[in-house]
Amino acid sequence: MKELWWKQSCQKVPHLVTERPGPKSAALSAKGSRYIKGLSSQVKLFPVCFEKGHGITLTDVDGNTYLDFSSGIYVTSFGHCHPKISEAVAHWAGTLMNCHDFITPVKEALVEKLAAIMPGDLNAVQFYSDGATAVEAGQRAARAITGKHEFISGYRDFHGKTMGAVSCARMARADVLSYGPSRSAGFYMVPRPDPYRPLFTKADGRIDTDAYIDFYQEFIKEGTVNNVAAFILEPAQGWAGSIFPPDDFFPKLKALCDKHRILLFADEVLTGLGRTGEVLCMNHWNVCPDIVTLGKSLGNGFPVTAMIVKQEYADVLEEISVSSSYGGNPMACAAALASIEVMEEENILDNVRAMGDLFMKRMHKMMQDHPIIGDIKGKGLLLGLELVKDKSSKEPFVQAGERVYQKAFTKGLAWIPAGHILRMSPPLIIDEKYSMLGMDLIEESIAEVEKEFGY
Repeated sequence: MKELWWKQSCQKVPHLVTERPGPKSAALSAKGSRYIKGLSSQVKLFPVCFEKGHGITLTDVDGNTYLDFSSGIYVTSFGHCHPKISEAVAHWAGTLMNCHDFITPVKEALVEKLAAIMPGDLNAVQFYSDGATAVEAGQRAARAITGKHEFISGYRDFHGKTMGAVSCARMARADVLSYGPSRSAGFYMVPRPDPYRPLFTKADGRIDTDAYIDFYQEFIKEGTVNNVAAFILEPAQGWAGSIFPPDDFFPKLKALCDKHRILLFADEVLTGLGRTGEVLCMNHWNVCPDIVTLGKSLGNGFPVTAMIVKQEYADVLEEISVSSSYGGNPMACAAALASIEVMEEENILDNVRAMGDLFMKRMHKMMQDHPIIGDIKGKGLLLGLELVKDKSSKEPFVQAGERVYQKAFTKGLAWIPAGHILRMSPPLIIDEKYSMLGMDLIEESIAEVEKEFGY
């Protein structure tokens, strides 16, 4: 690391001075929930109210300081209130906040930087203020580029909560039609390979990637009207629980797409800009998508996302009105440019790879030592522990997942639940000491929950 600016705020972490959640958190949560509806599961399971963040820590209104293993749900990847990024936003907040889609010096600098770090000829860019809008813009671009109208996405992918984005994902959760009552016309879903829970296997029981590709081939023929514009997929699934496909999946999928003149649309809103140890997660497999979306880490907490297409399709974006009211405003561009510069200047990718290796070694040991850990998942700092009732049956252990989440939070770890899969996404600046401290809190919580359930 070039400068460990965040060390000053984590000398005593966790630092716990009241019960968790504390009395002020309880009072504020009660007041806020009278009007704020639709809170996420992580808030409902642990209704703490945060007041400030710095580096790898979060502090609540009661003065309790937590080690952050969530990065604001994969957002504040370069640390809460990174001074370079905060200063860049503050400068433009006092200089020029919005001028619609006119070019500004900071926007021009940002697109030059993006073009330089993207693979291949991904360099035709438009900016937005949230991931779902970027995904929907990519969908419109895919239809305009191909003249086709259908989309195929993967089981348990997540792409946002507007109609086109959510039509690429599961629409019913917990027997509730969360996003229904029906999917938009022309949207289809197919199973995607999960190495721990494979749908198609070889004779030796290992996952059979070719069988998935063969199924897609058949599905295009029989399940669509053969008018597919794009496959839209997360390179690694976030909401589903940090699930990565086999290494041969995306190269084979790209070959299938090219064969059928279908675009490959990689939604890297969650995975992009270093989370897995590469600028794009797709770089792990040397596959360049035709369309990519970026977000979350791009602004380190400031709302900014991007939709990028290959240069050969750039002219199409001129024809479909892709600009937006807030996308690419000077503050957003400043946040994004500073975030990318931080990633480069502080050797973030090297740190992510090193910490990722450390986490995987620790999780391998934990899986051997704990009967309810059925599988471990991850690349870089996109990580998961899958809890099961029995390692042979692999039955998901949702109740244990919720209890471990709550217990570790009470011990001072702010993180993300995913049912029976525990998700870890610490800031990309984290070092070995605090990485292992967080895992200590998780392992203690798992051991306590195992005792509660009689293991």
